[in-house]
Amino acid sequence: MSWISKTFKIWLPLLVLSTCLALAGCEGTDTREKVDDTVKELSGQKNLERMDQMKKDIDKIKKQQDDRLKEPQ
Repeated sequence: MSWISKTFKIWLPLLVLSTCLALAGCEGTDTREKVDDTVKELSGQKNLERMDQMKKDIDKIKKQQDDRLKEPQ
């Protein structure tokens, strides 16, 4: 067995494994985003974000109402 084939036997599986791990860890995949959304939904974080957004919307509407009432008629 030549030294080249020994080298390929050792390094090729390591190269393939590291490539697979690098690609699996990418944050930009659709599957990763779906998993993150599911985790946020199950942990209640999505509900907290919705509640915070509703509070901001209510404050904005309230301010608009106050501004309308302050306008001279």
